[in-house]
Amino acid sequence: MIHQYDVIVIGGGIAGLYTALTTAQNNCRVAVISKVHVTRSHSVAAQGGIAASIGNEEEDHWEWHMYDTIKGSDYLADQDAVEALTKEAPNAIYTLEHLGVPFSRNQQGKIEQRRFGGHTKNYGQAPIKRACYVSDRTGRAIMDTLYDQCLQYDVTFYNEVFIQNLLFSFNHCCGAAGYDVATTTPHVFHSRVVVIATGGGGRIYKTTSNGFASTGDGFALALDALLPLEDMEFVQFHPTGIYGLGILVSEAARAEGGVLRNGLGERFMERYAPVLKDLAPRDIVSRAILKEISDGKGIEGKDFVHLDLRGIDKEQLNRKLPEISSFIRTYLGIDPSDSPIPVAPTCHYMMGGIPTDLQGHVLTDIVGSVLPGLYAVGECACVSVHGANRLGCNSLIDLVVFGRFAGMNIIREIKSKVLQPLPLQAESIVEAKINRLLESSGSECVPVLRESMQRVMTEQCSVFRSGQTLENALGEIRQLEKRCLNVGLTNKSCIFNYELQEMLELTNMLKVAEVIVFSALKRTESRGAHFRSDFPERNDEEWLKHTFVSESPMGLKESFKPVAISKFAPEMRRY
Repeated sequence: MIHQYDVIVIGGGIAGLYTALTTAQNNCRVAVISKVHVTRSHSVAAQGGIAASIGNEEEDHWEWHMYDTIKGSDYLADQDAVEALTKEAPNAIYTLEHLGVPFSRNQQGKIEQRRFGGHTKNYGQAPIKRACYVSDRTGRAIMDTLYDQCLQYDVTFYNEVFIQNLLFSFNHCCGAAGYDVATTTPHVFHSRVVVIATGGGGRIYKTTSNGFASTGDGFALALDALLPLEDMEFVQFHPTGIYGLGILVSEAARAEGGVLRNGLGERFMERYAPVLKDLAPRDIVSRAILKEISDGKGIEGKDFVHLDLRGIDKEQLNRKLPEISSFIRTYLGIDPSDSPIPVAPTCHYMMGGIPTDLQGHVLTDIVGSVLPGLYAVGECACVSVHGANRLGCNSLIDLVVFGRFAGMNIIREIKSKVLQPLPLQAESIVEAKINRLLESSGSECVPVLRESMQRVMTEQCSVFRSGQTLENALGEIRQLEKRCLNVGLTNKSCIFNYELQEMLELTNMLKVAEVIVFSALKRTESRGAHFRSDFPERNDEEWLKHTFVSESPMGLKESFKPVAISKFAPEMRRY
């Protein structure tokens, strides 16, 4: 089955929907293809807010936001990209407001703002209120608004279609091929432009805040097309996941007055970040929690600490953090206004991804060569505004700003783009892959291999790393990839065969896991979310550069690209 459009967007989160809406508003025929129903995309899980220096609560400037983002990134963010993001952020908020996003309001009727980790006034002097929000359901509110707008502009949605291959003709990306999860029917999408907006890959780890669909599919699509991935060693662990579950307790809880306490009842972040305390950047807070635990100061000697919200007024808690309060009552059976919450770091976000320029073009090498017809936006992309560590609330503004930039650039370029012919037998490529798996009779089992991968990544490549553990992890991941070739599916049905889907997802996750470990092994320093116990210091002299990793006939190969520095020279991070 072949479908033809001007633009296809693979992935239905906020970045994908914003790109789709921008192009559809300018008379492009647009389709959004999503592995899950679009309104279940992981963007809906974003709770705390979206950052912009609109200054409704106190004086703020985009230069302060830029400084905080660059400092938070441990100076690995490209400063031209950060400048573009922070300059455009206020306009992006007002555009969302005009589209219908129901932002929370202050007493003057303006969009209300709250504090968030790493955001400061006057270049680091004190915390600032910069996060615009919709209670603690910000992602859901933005998603629903964009989805409604896309329907109004006749964007076509293909829900539960799993893309397996990008299609190329004469060195242009001309479409994508996948299959319908419900019937296993192959689908080919023929287009002038393809946008990858598939989100992250947190399911590579055992404990994660990510939804079940976050299996790194976009990263794997790029690797299969022999494209590089950038800075994949930088994986963010959010400090406050519900212990044992990984479900996120947003930074908004600490922004409203929650504090972290160890087993002695101490507010320990005062020792690690005297100025910002519990609202220090996430990499610093995550390491502090694990340091307290390793020092025997976990709660009752266990491997978690407490997030204490009891100092927040109960009415304020229910009004500003209703979803978080509901999660805690549902999953833990406690009232956050009466009892502290057990929390520990949980895999949350990939700072790296498919390298792009500011307009969303996918880049094929370190010199910035553009692959015609292919764009990437959102968490799967790396325009490099987050560097080695993303600040809270900078994710949603990244999706909106660069989703719009990509959409506007597609509009400018699409008239000159000729619809390239499809490669021969595009449907049969997917059909052959599916049939081979359905007919397999191997002895390996998908859940066993997946749990092994998650164990390896969690134990040997998470918050703390070393050369030895990374070498071990790389060997084990490559062994799991070989075992994956011998998987036998017990479900041979063509109707909603989720075992088949999980096998394809596992293949993608293993590819991405190998790149994460390989990149982490190559970077012999500590920076942001990447902490090497054998190289505990940041090394600007040798490592102020981006890591590019791609597939080759000889295996993975690496190359490096200098960081773009303009306004702010690297300095030590003190909070």
